[in-house]
Amino acid sequence: MYLLGYDIGSSSVKASIVNAETGKCVSSAFFPKSEAEIIAVKQGWAEQRPEQWWEHLKQSTAAVLAESKVNPADIKAIGISYQMHGLVCIDRDHNVLRPAIIWCDSRGVPYGEKAFDELGHEKCLSHLLNSPGNFTATKLKWVKDNEPEVFERIDKIMLPGDYIAMKLTDRVCTTLSGLSEGMFWDFKNGRVADFLMEYLGFGSSIIPEIVPTFSVQGQVTAHAAAELGLAEGTPVCYRAGDQPNNALSLNVFNPGEIASTAGTSGVVYGVNGEINYDPKSRVNTFAHVNHTNEQTRLGILLCINGTGILNSWVKRTVAPEGISYPAMNDLAAQASIGSEGVSILPFGNGAERVLQNREIGSSIHGVNFLKHGKQHIVRAAQEGIVFSFQYGIEIMEQMGMDVKKIHAGHANMFLSPLFRETLAGVSGATIELFDTDGSVGAAKGAGIGAGIYKDNNEAFATLDRIEVIEPKEADRQAYRDAYGLWKQRLETILNK
Repeated sequence: MYLLGYDIGSSSVKASIVNAETGKCVSSAFFPKSEAEIIAVKQGWAEQRPEQWWEHLKQSTAAVLAESKVNPADIKAIGISYQMHGLVCIDRDHNVLRPAIIWCDSRGVPYGEKAFDELGHEKCLSHLLNSPGNFTATKLKWVKDNEPEVFERIDKIMLPGDYIAMKLTDRVCTTLSGLSEGMFWDFKNGRVADFLMEYLGFGSSIIPEIVPTFSVQGQVTAHAAAELGLAEGTPVCYRAGDQPNNALSLNVFNPGEIASTAGTSGVVYGVNGEINYDPKSRVNTFAHVNHTNEQTRLGILLCINGTGILNSWVKRTVAPEGISYPAMNDLAAQASIGSEGVSILPFGNGAERVLQNREIGSSIHGVNFLKHGKQHIVRAAQEGIVFSFQYGIEIMEQMGMDVKKIHAGHANMFLSPLFRETLAGVSGATIELFDTDGSVGAAKGAGIGAGIYKDNNEAFATLDRIEVIEPKEADRQAYRDAYGLWKQRLETILNK
């Protein structure tokens, strides 16, 4: 018995087949092999053709079926993870009306800012838990104002994962979690956000049928089965945006648990058990995969743009030429906790939402030419990245989270022992490292939705835990002191 998971990214579409009994991935493949095209007609625009996602999904499916030699009839459920906040518009015949406006497109920003001011900050935050911002709803408003002939023909709007599910099953539906990431969900009243819909000029009929995140959301049609080489009738049983799905992949379901990634940019995604929001809107809050009107489970999303990109910049420009990342970690370990007073603010990769969309750049503080060397700069860079995570975690704690555990994939910055120990030391949380990815998580999510697993604990019982890092009490104060100095230097800049 097998499960099939898809991860619909903006750079590629990945498919994985998972053995439901062992929990092991038996085959994975992604297409295209070079980064997928993003159409940018104007500066700040970013579009993709949904039909291309489908073509890449067909290629990925063919590859994993060929490699694994799994009988398609033995695939008992399909799950979908997808790039968040995108807008797909279809007509009554399920035809796509225009290219999808994807997550990194910024044309919705002025519409979101205007809605935030005119509807009122308190009303938006207390109902949506976010500012209307640059999400799916404001992207649709742009279409309404700038492409009225397209808007008139729209029967339903969808997120990228909804589109893929429709192609598989011919059923048009979405989830509560998906609506929340598009700013279409009113958490205060537990229904579609009518007040924002009315303000933006949308009728309620444009919203698809809402289905549970874990449920039979449709079956693969004969046409889709023929295109993909799958068995007709295979149920689609799970879908979620990439960040909630990454948390699911790391078995993060409960209040106080955090999923983190630290690639070029960094993400801290924590689960909150109460409806709350940040009054300064420095983090985003969406319905987590297991949120219902009866059980509050909210995903609080912090994104730091300047994460691994700072570490790679230090490798290119500061560290000895030709040094490897492991050797650079060894170099950093030669400096003591706190880098002997050197602090680096890692915000050199654009405006940061956690800083209320300010762009302060990266900066180095406290260098003494008589005592500091490369090891201090290299260590201060890693510490600065961790401290930016901690700065966001404190916002989460102000929103009612009690952070006790951080789950992460064994990749990117989490390969550095110094990075891991610093994060455990400054946060006081236990860090658990796992070997998994989004498409494998989506497959296991489908297993939950199909009832193959009774719950997430059974689904992820076989998750490969590589390492556990506990905070060292002897070093806690040194980490807190270093973070205190870093935070003081940040706030001095912010208060100018």
